[in-house]
Amino acid sequence: PPVLFWSVLPAERLELVKVLCGPGPVSMRGAARRVGRDVKAVHGEVTALLNAGVIDRTDDGQIVFPYEAVRVEFVLEVA
Repeated sequence: PPVLFWSVLPAERLELVKVLCGPGPVSMRGAARRVGRDVKAVHGEVTALLNAGVIDRTDDGQIVFPYEAVRVEFVLEVA
């Protein structure tokens, strides 16, 4: 449902996922630089995304978006 989607991917996390699409593995510091936020704040977002299975961690500790694309589709109907 849409509520679950937005609880897993609020704006800050969605922005982080967008910058992780394509470049391959990046460090936590590199990800923080890409979104213009401090490493501590990004660390919390990365942890949530890892726990949700949206991103992965490489053997050397970098983070990576492991998918070629993500398609999200839901319908909102009148109750």
